[in-house]
Amino acid sequence: MQAKNLKKTILIPVIYLALWEGLSLLVGKAYLIPPPVETLKRFFALLILPDSWIRAGLTLLRVLAGYGLGVLLGILLGAFCARFSFAEELLSPLRSVIKATPVTSIILLAILFLTSGTVPVFISFLMVLPLVWSSVYGAIKDVDPKLLEMAGAFRFTRKQTLKLIYAPAVQPALIAACTTALGFAWKSGVAAEILSLPKKSVGYMLYESKLTLETIDLFAWTLIVILLSMGIERLVRGILRRLRHD
Repeated sequence: MQAKNLKKTILIPVIYLALWEGLSLLVGKAYLIPPPVETLKRFFALLILPDSWIRAGLTLLRVLAGYGLGVLLGILLGAFCARFSFAEELLSPLRSVIKATPVTSIILLAILFLTSGTVPVFISFLMVLPLVWSSVYGAIKDVDPKLLEMAGAFRFTRKQTLKLIYAPAVQPALIAACTTALGFAWKSGVAAEILSLPKKSVGYMLYESKLTLETIDLFAWTLIVILLSMGIERLVRGILRRLRHD
């Protein structure tokens, strides 16, 4: 089994690198599709620069700040709207507007009112909020009424009802929403950096690479974005999985 997994680990990246190399040769223009070897050289060159780590770290901090705020407020709003039907009627149009509005439009509006460094935080927050909010609200409303009747019959306290009935019902939906929302937060946060241009950010370097037609740099920074996204997603999945089992 280990040999099989090792084979997959090596074979699959080799196939994709070969396809990339073939496409680069077919196009024949490095400024459009640079060869993978040159891109990887530039990628590793960026990794030894302290400035690259600072930019990546600040980008990660902005996205995670927005993500955390979105999850927290989404849980609170979901619970609040499930408890008070008027709140759901009042706030659900706002949730729908956030979902329906193109991310680019929100970013451009946010740039008018916020500093360049806070725009990515706000955008990540706004992409996460309605997803978590809807999931928590739906999960609470779907709780089996018979379980609530049982809680009343056994005279559960509010704390016991929350812990023994609502929490287990909400947890799967919340974990799924948090996992999905992370991808939205990451992509929208980096997109916000590209438009708002905080100087110490990955988004700024992506924009600058595109502006100067340094396609190798563009590919290398994109690779950093992808690896950061995969790493943080795996970390968050692990934390959520542990919380679920606890």
